[in-house]
Amino acid sequence: MDFYKDLWNKLKNIIEENNLDKESINISTAILTPEEAIGITSRKDFPLLNGKEVLVEASFKGAIGQAFTDAPTVYNGSIEDIMSLDLSDNHNKVLFIASLNAILRHLNLISNTIHCKNEEPEKCGKDLAKHVMQEYGNVKIGVIGFQPAIIDNLRKDFKLRVLDLDKNNVGKVKYDILIEDGKKDMEKVVDWANILMVTGSTITNGTILNFLNIGKPVLFYGTTIAGAAYLSGLTQVCFHSK
Repeated sequence: MDFYKDLWNKLKNIIEENNLDKESINISTAILTPEEAIGITSRKDFPLLNGKEVLVEASFKGAIGQAFTDAPTVYNGSIEDIMSLDLSDNHNKVLFIASLNAILRHLNLISNTIHCKNEEPEKCGKDLAKHVMQEYGNVKIGVIGFQPAIIDNLRKDFKLRVLDLDKNNVGKVKYDILIEDGKKDMEKVVDWANILMVTGSTITNGTILNFLNIGKPVLFYGTTIAGAAYLSGLTQVCFHSK
């Protein structure tokens, strides 16, 4: 929990420096429908579209922060309430992370907090493959989390292994790649890979701790990680979010 405590402390300092703790301004969250979150996509196997994950959206003074989770919850309360949440609970983690993103977005400290929509996820997959080739060359990539547009585009130019926690995916071959067990096979895949491409939603279920300080490049994809990437010096890759 040191990682989350560090995030909490850094956010607390920012709140105090900007006198936000003295304002009785509410943070409210809502669970978006798939169409609200990702629009109309040609691919129909995004986890968001089959109910495996939802997108929670926090609003603070008109600024939007989002976070993916499989433990959804809605909320309406103050910054003080958010800062009093027990972050060992995954329902509270997603509230904290979405709110963190909204607060930092309001202060113009971060961008890329609103999920891309329609065909933008497809464009993101293509841009991500180009980015990895330019920055890292022909590396072996361990992908953490089943994200079809990313997997389908990366597999064309790179050796790929994919981990997921969804039992409906594990053990199946998708896009010519065997989806491996996110718990049982994690250590093997991490050791094999030159770089890791990790879903930012690992921060809302606590598994992000497995991918910190591991001695190789880790690229976190998606909007969920935006605030934590800024505060903790993590690498976020997210090319078409708003």
